[in-house]
Amino acid sequence: MEKQKVVIIGTGPAGLTAAIYLARANMNPLVIEGQQPGGQLTLTTEVENFPGFIEGITGTELMDNMRKQAERFGATFMNGWVTDIRTTQRPFVLSISGSDDIVADSIIISTGASAKWLGIPGEKENFGRGVSTCATCDGFFYRGKKVIVVGGGDSAMEEANFLTKFASEVTVIHRRNELRASKIMQDRARGNQKIKWALNKATTEVVDENGKVTGVKVTDNDTKEEEFIKTDGLFLAIGHTPNTAFLNGKVKTDENGYIIVKPGSTLTSVPGIFACGDVQDVTYKQAITAAGTGCMAALDVEKYLEGEMALDWSQTLS
Repeated sequence: MEKQKVVIIGTGPAGLTAAIYLARANMNPLVIEGQQPGGQLTLTTEVENFPGFIEGITGTELMDNMRKQAERFGATFMNGWVTDIRTTQRPFVLSISGSDDIVADSIIISTGASAKWLGIPGEKENFGRGVSTCATCDGFFYRGKKVIVVGGGDSAMEEANFLTKFASEVTVIHRRNELRASKIMQDRARGNQKIKWALNKATTEVVDENGKVTGVKVTDNDTKEEEFIKTDGLFLAIGHTPNTAFLNGKVKTDENGYIIVKPGSTLTSVPGIFACGDVQDVTYKQAITAAGTGCMAALDVEKYLEGEMALDWSQTLS
């Protein structure tokens, strides 16, 4: 087995940024692409809030450009799915589905977090055509239009309030009579005159016409009565699932599965393993913040491999 200096798991903005920095530093990183090369950004249409693109850029094109940039400096890519990391020995050993094991002196985990779906007809088919999982990313496109937010937690209230900056009306649909959000977040949302409520209703179908979302079907949980709610856009705010199951608990995570890193760094609980992007970000989940932590991870790896970071882990994660 050929040993690698650094293996990057994941090819979203974080992983590709780390690859660009490490390749330019002559570290020759190996990047493992999973089942969705380019990450969630490849599922979006226009990206208008990534710096440097005046007219915007498609998510697929942005990720393709970043990949080619990393390749230009010497990063190599392989397609595969990491099923296990053996952390009890140095160097680390990564098990890859359908391929030989890989040995690495250091690892960057940038596997991201996947938005949770309702699992209803018309939902994934209309993603990027009226269905979104990010109000910050897509809210601008709904200026003067009616939109729906599905969810009852703090994230849903935050997204609903944010969307009122653009939309003429925001309807919050939640499957229960009571919201799960904190009182302060509920109060803010209920005090916003642009926000309407459809509680105790289950969203059952996304309806589209000529490639555009026109509304959703909901069912009252008590009466079982079905209703059609017109909308120009549907925002899902029911949470994310970090893609960390393959770690099998070998790297410390929080109760929701997000990798815990030392504040101000990308150091995990295992010396030599680093995490960047949405897999460790419980707050922002933006392409630009993911890219920023990818840069941080690359710089941390350089210091680690040069032997300058050995003491940092002694005071890292409790």
